[in-house]
Amino acid sequence: MINKLKTTHNLLDKELKVLLVDNSVNEELFKQADSVRREVYGDAVYLRGLIEITNYCKNGCYYCGINCTNRKIERYRLTKKEILNCCKQGYGLGYRTFVLQGGEDVFFTDEKICDIICTIKQEYPDCAVTLSLGEKSRGSYQAFFNAGAERYFLRHETATESHYKKLHPDNLSLENRKKCLFDLKETGYQVGSGFMVGSPYQTVENLIEDLRFLQKLKPDMIGIGPFIPAKNTRFEKLKNGSLTVTLKLIAILRLMFPYALIPATTALGTVSPEGRELGLKAGANVVMPNLSPVGYRKLYSLYDNKICTGEEAAECRGCLERRVQNAGYRIVTDRGDVKKSI
Repeated sequence: MINKLKTTHNLLDKELKVLLVDNSVNEELFKQADSVRREVYGDAVYLRGLIEITNYCKNGCYYCGINCTNRKIERYRLTKKEILNCCKQGYGLGYRTFVLQGGEDVFFTDEKICDIICTIKQEYPDCAVTLSLGEKSRGSYQAFFNAGAERYFLRHETATESHYKKLHPDNLSLENRKKCLFDLKETGYQVGSGFMVGSPYQTVENLIEDLRFLQKLKPDMIGIGPFIPAKNTRFEKLKNGSLTVTLKLIAILRLMFPYALIPATTALGTVSPEGRELGLKAGANVVMPNLSPVGYRKLYSLYDNKICTGEEAAECRGCLERRVQNAGYRIVTDRGDVKKSI
């Protein structure tokens, strides 16, 4: 089955289910995924400098620690000057992609976001700007693209309608989330999507449906991570998603989408001290060090026990470089654009 997936980039649902539940295949699955990422991207691991610009959000997603119903967290917004200072520091450390991430904060109007994008592109024309700011209108996405943003990351979280409704309030819809992703593609962005692994009520069949949706979307970037509960949410007492299943899905995604840029996420490092290294060995080829000011990092609490909240940017960069080297790869300091899809 693994060779079939490697050569055809597809399997039947029943075959995918076997890969997901049978741990006897893990070693071979990870080995083949790593061989494919080396064929396409070599041993390169790309840096993405993450800047968490706001923890305000208008949405009440049940799993998220910064959802609008959580009255127990301290809210913040970075100023334009603070964001540009993050970029300046990151550029000096070798970052050539900046990721502006935040909740769906109505304070950051299209005009403000476009102004920030334009200034970053003027000061660092050799850098890519990635946005991860949630669901917007087609017109907003076009405005950000015209201002210079090249990439947009928007996880669909789950592709199953009934499952989506168990994780989100009634004012949010999976239909609109999917529409946003296809709007982004049509606008011209390099598009990223992904999902949580082990989220409440999730089944193996839900995970397979996630894979099928990604086959339709054909994203350039795919970000997945284990579900981690957040304080003051309705799921705060639940357990983490499985590290092993997450790694298996990274490997499956690498074999299904050989060209994709796949991060070894902070969430992986949160559930296991070597989670990010294991993610790289399973087929991931991106890491996202945090460039946000240290004083704000703990406030961007999407989930509990998030790592790297106390490290200065240079410390974070050095730590990740050592981890990447110890896993058998090397950090490169170019933009790291997606290879042409197959």
